[in-house]
Amino acid sequence: MTQIHEKEGILFIISAPSGAGKTTLVNALVKSDPKLTLSVSYTTRPRRQEETDNVSYHYIDEEKFQDMVENDSFLEHARVFGHHYGTGRQWVSDKLKNRIDVLLEIDWQGAQQVRRKMDNTVSLFILPPSFQALEDRLRGRGDNNDQVKRRMEDARKELSHYGEYDFLIINEDFEFALQELKAVIRAKRHNYPLQKRFFDGFAGQLLEQAGNFQ
Repeated sequence: MTQIHEKEGILFIISAPSGAGKTTLVNALVKSDPKLTLSVSYTTRPRRQEETDNVSYHYIDEEKFQDMVENDSFLEHARVFGHHYGTGRQWVSDKLKNRIDVLLEIDWQGAQQVRRKMDNTVSLFILPPSFQALEDRLRGRGDNNDQVKRRMEDARKELSHYGEYDFLIINEDFEFALQELKAVIRAKRHNYPLQKRFFDGFAGQLLEQAGNFQ
């Protein structure tokens, strides 16, 4: 009897310009899918009042962050708006080895680093319906003029990398965009190149049974 391997854990990357609604979509996606877990990044940014350590982020100081960089402890890391952010390499590796799908909520810089280090990633990019809508969302969440200007400049740079991603989703209607995200996740779990060992084992067992059929 052919041994059937379990399906492999898949590493999903999701990026978007600030204000495109990525975090809200990601939270809803993870909440609705028990097979998907969100990576918690390390950051040197101060913790906000509504945030929880080791849930929102792993909050560490600059010295600890640099130690982790020197020890190659990050799958990716970047400096964004004056603070460092990074994804723990070992945690992601352990989850994938345990056949758990992992979602990384990172920017284009981090996505490039991950693609260089990891095979068989699936990347998604969230687009706003318009640049004006992006500005309206930033102002609507209380950012001041300087913050909006800085984030709009960063958004322009982020948007220029849309062509590096496997899937593009326009977040004009939240529920529709969420359903499209779910569709991509479901489809990739049945993708032969990503799940070759599983399907080779399963199909091989079927063929073995067929050969013994009288």
